[in-house]
Amino acid sequence: MSDAADSSATPDYRATLNLPDTPFPMRGDLPKREPGWVKAWNDEGLYKRLRVARAGRPKFILHDGPPYANGQIHMGHAVNKILKDMITKARQLEGYDALYVPGWDCHGLPIENAIEKKHGRNLSRDEMQAKSRAYATEQIAQQMSDFQRLGVLGEWDHPYKTMDFANEAGEIRAFKKVIERGFVYRGLKPVYWCFDCGSSLAEFEIEYADKKSQTLDVAFKAHDRAKLAAAFGLPAIDKDAFAVIWTTTAWTIPANQALNLNPELTYALVDTDRGLLIVADTLVESCLNRYALDGKVVAIAPGRALGGLEFEHPLYDVHEGYRRVSPVYLADYATATDGTGLVHSSPAYGLDDFQSCIAHGMAYDDILNPVQGNGVYEADFPLFGGQHIWKAVPHIIEALREAGRLMATETITHSYPHCWRHKTPVIYRAAAQWFIRMDEGEGVFTLPGAKPAKTLRQIALEAIEDTSFYPENGKARLHDMIAHRPDWCISRQRSWGVPIPFFLHKLTGELHPRTMEILDQAAEIVERGGIEAWSRVTTEEILGAEDAPHYTKSSDILEVWFDSGSTFFHVLRGTHPTVHHDQGPEADLYLEGHDQHRGWFHSSLLLACALEGRAPYRGLLTHGFTVDSQGRKMSKSLGNGIDPQEITKKLGAEIIRLWVAASDYSGDIAGDDKILARVVDAYRRIRNTLRFLLANTSDFDPAKDAVPLADLFEIDRWALSRAAQFQAEVLGHYKVYEFHPVVAKLQVFCSEDLGAFYLDVLKDRLYTTQPGSLARRSAQTALWHITQAMLRWMAPFLSFTAEEAWKFAGQSESIFMETYWEFPAINDQVNLWSRWHNLLAIRKDVLTALEALRTEGRIGSSLQADVEVRVGPSTYKQLADIGDDLRFVLITSKATLVPDEALSCPEGEDTEGINVVATPSTATKCERCWHWRDDVGHDSAHPTLCGRCTSNLYGAGEARSVA
Repeated sequence: MSDAADSSATPDYRATLNLPDTPFPMRGDLPKREPGWVKAWNDEGLYKRLRVARAGRPKFILHDGPPYANGQIHMGHAVNKILKDMITKARQLEGYDALYVPGWDCHGLPIENAIEKKHGRNLSRDEMQAKSRAYATEQIAQQMSDFQRLGVLGEWDHPYKTMDFANEAGEIRAFKKVIERGFVYRGLKPVYWCFDCGSSLAEFEIEYADKKSQTLDVAFKAHDRAKLAAAFGLPAIDKDAFAVIWTTTAWTIPANQALNLNPELTYALVDTDRGLLIVADTLVESCLNRYALDGKVVAIAPGRALGGLEFEHPLYDVHEGYRRVSPVYLADYATATDGTGLVHSSPAYGLDDFQSCIAHGMAYDDILNPVQGNGVYEADFPLFGGQHIWKAVPHIIEALREAGRLMATETITHSYPHCWRHKTPVIYRAAAQWFIRMDEGEGVFTLPGAKPAKTLRQIALEAIEDTSFYPENGKARLHDMIAHRPDWCISRQRSWGVPIPFFLHKLTGELHPRTMEILDQAAEIVERGGIEAWSRVTTEEILGAEDAPHYTKSSDILEVWFDSGSTFFHVLRGTHPTVHHDQGPEADLYLEGHDQHRGWFHSSLLLACALEGRAPYRGLLTHGFTVDSQGRKMSKSLGNGIDPQEITKKLGAEIIRLWVAASDYSGDIAGDDKILARVVDAYRRIRNTLRFLLANTSDFDPAKDAVPLADLFEIDRWALSRAAQFQAEVLGHYKVYEFHPVVAKLQVFCSEDLGAFYLDVLKDRLYTTQPGSLARRSAQTALWHITQAMLRWMAPFLSFTAEEAWKFAGQSESIFMETYWEFPAINDQVNLWSRWHNLLAIRKDVLTALEALRTEGRIGSSLQADVEVRVGPSTYKQLADIGDDLRFVLITSKATLVPDEALSCPEGEDTEGINVVATPSTATKCERCWHWRDDVGHDSAHPTLCGRCTSNLYGAGEARSVA
């Protein structure tokens, strides 16, 4: 019994409880607090301190695919940068020296377009370059600020920019090495051409969209009837005969130079009122219907028999400029799936046409190429000179109709290549360009002994096999693109980019003999003064007075995919040499949207294979696009986007980070206000759990108060074992760059393992036992371990919150200085898990029984109930020693465990039955602990307290060891 208390005073037993307390606030107030963390990380140089802390550790390098330095960042940028940041931080916590150098793609057409819109199209090259550099610098500053606001840690004091002088020079040196390896050549061939860009385009810069076009069936008159008759096995032909082609590109007809037939198809000679028509025999009926003609097949012949025949241009009799014949070349790309089975060939405007004509002996100089870079026919081109090709189409059709050569025409809508920048139709157009070859062929600069044993295509396909893909389906996508892509056109006709520093002979077009030496010289000039310095250099300064008059300085630039694709070569080795593995690929990971299979992943792979014979990365990770809740891609025009700047001001960047982490990035990532509202709720649940942990360990000093593992209460050892198991799952996901399973499991862990069970059970012990008792310190020891681990689990994605909490839970200056928590090893884990598996099963059945009483209105709190739990003999034997602690596990005022033979395992099963009988307690409620106990009032000095509360307050403390 305790000493008598003053009966005139009413004790405040609430004040005797160990109620949780922490300065870690319940409300995150993220929009207000986060900028302070960003400033602190910058002011304190956290990224550099992390490098010092990890010096000498194995490196992990995620090479940044540079966003384009143009315009405000959008949610797609945010997703990309946050994913990179989460991965880098996860590897940092794993113990790696995880480096991240943010970068920017600075050259190219979008910036030129922005400058032209503001200053007009008549700028000199020097003006364009100066204004472009200034513009890119401004854009980078804004984007950098926005990325930092998202909590992204990186080398912001020293990012890489493709327009840095050293990087521009490094690109020229990379170009030289590709030449030395024998992969570069100059050739005339059709390439994608955008009139708005005024330049060639790479495969990566093409997207497909619907376009309306006029289809034409056009008749080419046979130039020699006798030869045609012989080919069809006829003695003679007494009327005009025509080869009929079908095309969707009317503008190419004026430049026609050949016809293509398939040698394996059978062609019919059909007699009609408009003469004898030649079409594939399987298409006779459909063609006659289209032409509204009746006809009769008078002869058939295999395509191979028609090779070499000549047909007159459809405008042969209209203008002398078209008085030429088109020979028949046999080619298997002529098919009978639609049209007429015959294809007209304008070699300057189709890759198949070009290759067929060259293969049949047509000289490069003989190829007609009247369409200029702006889409206008040359001024002196017969009939259509000075007209834009799209506007010339109706005039071409009318000319063909008047000449009697138009058999049919109609409007169709079909998928057609467009420029991905301007969203306008492109064409194939022959131009003298520089290419990187994919297959066999002699390069202009194939040096003795330098030619690789394998083609670039072979090397790249093998490199793909050595690369890990996340998700795995990215492998097939990249493989298919490499397997089927044509040679890479790397030259562009623009101003703002890294120069191709060549000098071409004015008469022969040959490169200057000192070209390789000049490349080194150009790199040195650019390294000192940027690409502007090379632009100012004169031909005479480089070649001397004797050679200069005979050579022209190339004004071409390397296309921007060469810029970004070569960054591993000069950024990871030269301008940022610390970001470099000693052996093998420079980067552990490249991470971008899945469209980069045809972009940065693609160009980087080709250049690394050309330079080093391998990929520049060990792994490729791709993510989807940001879409709204209906699956529509976010866009300004639809007004369905969520703006990262607005979200950070309204909800905080932490909510964007959690949204990204919680999303399965392998597909498109859906977001809108409703989805973000759910993310806010998830954040609050995680923060509340964290606050509970911090509040209940605020008076715990692990150096003095930690309980040895052997002395921990059993439920605390179970909780540590469960947390260690959970951590293994988390780290397994982080290992393969998965975050959404971690977020989902963390929410379940917080709400179910902790909130709905362990922390719920723990509250009584934490609040009611003596502050320094073994019972309370045991609980706090487990909570401290879980807190330390949980902060590390969440730090990659909830970086601000983890860092904020770390100020109350950690010893070092930043959570990111730490490594993942090492839990103490539980020796009897198998037995422990078996016991608590059964206890959790019992608890589940007890909760069901209690809910039934609550529904009947017989109890409110679970502490108002007494329960009898009947179990099979094996379960009873396993759990009997828990004794009275069972009530704490079940959170009832009384719990009795009773063996029952009837609940033994049924034959063939391994689980015994459970039978719960729950009744309202007839005891009295303790004012302090709220348990309903028969011994309430046993001490007259404290008539409202139960025996264990008086013991905890005034005696030796209650005895318990399990829960």
